[in-house]
Amino acid sequence: MDGFPVEVTEAVCLGASLALSGICYYLYRKSRTTLDKLDDAPHFTIDGKLKDILKVTPGACLQYAVIEGAVQPAGEPLTSHFQKEFVGVLQKFLLREHRLVWNSLSRTWTDSERVLHHRVNAVPFVLVGSNEATVRVLCPLQASGLYMETTHEKFHQVNYGLGDIIGQYLSGEKLKGQLETEEMLKVGTTLTGVGELILEMDGTLNLRPPSNGSQYFLSITDFDTLMLEHASTALWWKALAIASALAGAAVLLWVGRRYYRHLKVRWENERERREFERLQDEGPRAPASEEHIDNACVICLSQPRNCILLDCGHVCCCHSCYQALPDRRCPICRQSIIRVVPLYHV
Repeated sequence: MDGFPVEVTEAVCLGASLALSGICYYLYRKSRTTLDKLDDAPHFTIDGKLKDILKVTPGACLQYAVIEGAVQPAGEPLTSHFQKEFVGVLQKFLLREHRLVWNSLSRTWTDSERVLHHRVNAVPFVLVGSNEATVRVLCPLQASGLYMETTHEKFHQVNYGLGDIIGQYLSGEKLKGQLETEEMLKVGTTLTGVGELILEMDGTLNLRPPSNGSQYFLSITDFDTLMLEHASTALWWKALAIASALAGAAVLLWVGRRYYRHLKVRWENERERREFERLQDEGPRAPASEEHIDNACVICLSQPRNCILLDCGHVCCCHSCYQALPDRRCPICRQSIIRVVPLYHV
């Protein structure tokens, strides 16, 4: 595309759309792979037969399996700091500070937060099925999915004095307050676990993160809801990838249209040049030296005036400068140029 510049905006839009479509497609394929693995994972009931199944399985291990059971602690459970009647096996405490920060570009106050304190407590726990059969859950904090419930949430608002308000406007920051939250995995919660199921030498059953790289899940929802959530996520990434690709295609079409118009102008200029030379060859011409002296082009001042601009009829430039005009208007009167013919000298 010699002589055809691609604008910075077009290049940025094209690059951004290609990058975004690539990222979205990668995330879609990742979500789709996870969804396919979940769909293919076998379901097992936690009962006495589960050990027998694993005993005849090579390596006494199922690399990806789905089980459901009630949460029970393997020892003493954790007690909520704020609701003493709540006991659980996992506990997360989070204290976040919220501020308003002045944005000089948008001339507005924007919300900002930072974590002041984060603490996680955990005790070993098992999933209990029928006949008191249990499966111990390992590394629960490495699992994806919704498996914690909010047991406490409170916002501590800050009271301001006059001096504080003046200081905030001078510094460009306002302290709103602190949000205190506690989440727990309660005892007795029905939990869906998806991971590697293994029978240990001592006869205990463990659920742990898959060794083949598959995603580890713990969820308080049932398996069908978990599948629907991931199917919806995969669908959204697919839609975003398609939309980004279509945006990139639209930019390419726009650039292609401009390039076609650029070629069309070049073809038209070449046709006009050939037609002009043909007409010029058919008529008489004065010596080049006289033309250069007496009829110099008003634009380049080095070539003779050799064309008549119609409809205005001005004779002011050479054909090369005429073709180089940014818009087809007469340099003298600014009237639109309909046609150009050679200037004949008698």
